[in-house]
Parts: sequence; structure tokens; C-alpha cells
Amino acid sequence: MELAGKVALVTGAAQGIGKAIALLLAKNGAGVVVSDINLEKAQETANEIQGMGRRSFAIKVNVADLKDVERMVEAIVEQFGRIDILVNNAGITRDRLILRMTEEDWDAVLDVNLKGTFNCTKAAIRYMSKQKSGKIVSIASVSGEMGNPGQANYAASKAGVIGFTKTIAREFAGRGINVNAIAPGYIQTPMTDAVPEKAKEELKRMIPMERLGQPEDVAQAVLFLVSENSSYITGQVLNVNGGIYM
Repeated sequence: MELAGKVALVTGAAQGIGKAIALLLAKNGAGVVVSDINLEKAQETANEIQGMGRRSFAIKVNVADLKDVERMVEAIVEQFGRIDILVNNAGITRDRLILRMTEEDWDAVLDVNLKGTFNCTKAAIRYMSKQKSGKIVSIASVSGEMGNPGQANYAASKAGVIGFTKTIAREFAGRGINVNAIAPGYIQTPMTDAVPEKAKEELKRMIPMERLGQPEDVAQAVLFLVSENSSYITGQVLNVNGGIYM
């Protein structure tokens, strides 16, 4: 129960990595707000958390819309009285080689992945700063560190998240706020389930640990970074990738 009494907001928590993070934080005592564009699935996650005896509610939010995000954070503070943990997990992909990538493909991915991280951090950190405490973890990607063909938009957005994380960490270290990022490698989620089996086998051969990661692998890293066990860690990128990038 190392997070007992803490209030966490996890974006993109309806399924996949976000859901695993939300459930693990709740298991460790936190009240969790489940944010997603898919309200039905977000409510399912919130119901599971309530079933553990934790406080939770689901909310439909477009993280690319600052006013929408500000309303969400205000609702959290109104209901819980505080916000201690923010996990910026919401993200999308629109993969295409650069010559086929449209301006819409580029804008959509940058708006959700990078601007969404900015919006949620800006809205939440205002309250954390008054509390003089808080933990922010943003989910980046191995693609943002090493690049990936067909993902110019996604890789740029995640590299941006890393630079953003380091800057906000410097700005708020004196206010007792830890700001870090996690860069997952290839994680088995509904998104990667759509990848053909042959391509998955090729991926596994590229990974020194010879397997795809699980959402829980990322969730455990988040738990560490939002706990008091990481109180002297800020501005860092924790790679959870099976060794594909070192």
C-alpha cells in the first residue's frame, strides 16, 4: 500500500499499457482517475478499480484540447481534493513512410502524443506546485530514441516527450516534483496484436531477450517512478525494451 492516500490520473487508460498502469497503481493503494477518448472501455477499467475498494471514476477527454484537459483536472481536484500522480500515456500512431505521410497524419500524432503531454502536465502541475509534491511519468518510446521507418511522426512526438520531460524536471525540481519518462520497446498490446505473426517473429529476433514485453512490465516501471523509492530520480528516461536499444 505504498500509494495509499495518493490520487493518480492515467490518460489513455481504457486498455493496453494504460489500463495495466491504472490497475497496478490502484492495487498499491492509489485512487485512480481513468481518462480516455473511449468512455465505455474507460468505465470498465474504473469498475475494476472500484472492485478493489479504491476510489475511481472514468472520464472522456481529448488530451489534445487544453480546455477539455483543464476541466478534467479541475473535476479531479474538486472530487479528491488533490492530484499526486500524472501518467501521460495517451498516444496514437498513423504509420506511413514520409513520402506517403499526410499533413493530417503528422498533425494528429503530434497533437495527441506531444501536445497532449504538454496539456495534461500544464494543467496538473499547477496543483502539484501548490502542494510542493507530485510525480509525473510520461510514456515515450524506443522509437523516439532510435527512430523507426514509417514512424517519422510518432518518433518525433516521442523524442519531443523526452526533451519536454527533461525541461519540466529542471523547472520543478525545487518544488518537490519528480518528472520522468519511460521508453517502452515492443509491448504486446491490442496495437501490436494487429501486426502479422511473421513480422512479430522478426521483431523477437531483434530483441536480445527474445520476447515482446507485457503491459505489466511498463506498469511496474511506472510504479517505481511514482513511489517514494524514486524520490531522488528526476529528468530520466527509463528504458523498458528487452535490450533492443541500449
